[in-house]
Amino acid sequence: MGTELKDYQLRFVDEYRDLKDKCEKLHKLVVKYDAGTLDFTPSCSCDLLSTQLEHMMGYLYILEVRAEIEGIDLSLYL
Repeated sequence: MGTELKDYQLRFVDEYRDLKDKCEKLHKLVVKYDAGTLDFTPSCSCDLLSTQLEHMMGYLYILEVRAEIEGIDLSLYL
């Protein structure tokens, strides 16, 4: 899987992987919400969920930039 990562880098990769998974799941929920195909009614508005997704995606981008700076190839760990 490439070079050995230090402990903090492993935690960083785990954080990235977890956030990416959550973003993908929330994105699917928002798409279904907008399409009217959810099988339940969320207590939050679609606008609020979309704003949450936007901020999560911004954080994901920051982690990707950090990985690039630190020389961590995230594709090796997904």
